[in-house]
Amino acid sequence: MVDRAVGVPFAKEGIPFIAVPAGVTLLTGWLGWVVPAVGAALLTIFVAWFFRNPARVIPRDPHLVVASGDGKVIAIEEEFEPRYLKDRAVRVTIFLNVFNVHINRMPCDGTVEDVQYQPGAFLVASRPEATLRNEQNALMIRTTEGIKVLCVQVAGLIARRIVCWASPKDPAVRGERFGLIRFGSRMDTFLPIGTSLRVAIGDHVKGGETVIGELR
Repeated sequence: MVDRAVGVPFAKEGIPFIAVPAGVTLLTGWLGWVVPAVGAALLTIFVAWFFRNPARVIPRDPHLVVASGDGKVIAIEEEFEPRYLKDRAVRVTIFLNVFNVHINRMPCDGTVEDVQYQPGAFLVASRPEATLRNEQNALMIRTTEGIKVLCVQVAGLIARRIVCWASPKDPAVRGERFGLIRFGSRMDTFLPIGTSLRVAIGDHVKGGETVIGELR
């Protein structure tokens, strides 16, 4: 997989959303409508900021797992994952609000074994039942040591569009961008039992940069 977003200040999927209020800003400014022009300009700035695509410093240790998205850790649960892993795992859930960066990143090095999209509901992403019921897209990654790490993009109440650039057999490179979710969401990363966790509930993390665990 080619990291298509390297060096690009905004995710290209956001360009149409940025262009519309930007066009309204120009039109209303040209017509001399000051209040609508200012409102449209502020909306343009917010949308552009939402789709921002910052560079990150990626940890180099091959055993480290990094956050797959920006946001707040809202759950760390040991549970049985019935759909893809079909085994017990530790789920680390990161909630992304509308003010967070929404570019999603690979949590570890390896190979993308499978990508599966699941249609579903649009419950508030912070609710526990969103794990199984919401629209989502799952990436199964196998490390060079044969360890399975599952990364799931989960849509939310406002998020209605999951974008994934990865395909099966693509190389997974820790910290590499692989997609985004538009307008609020969550990221679930399922780690093997026994993984040494580096985060706690309530921590704020940066995708591709914050270490959430170390594989044993």
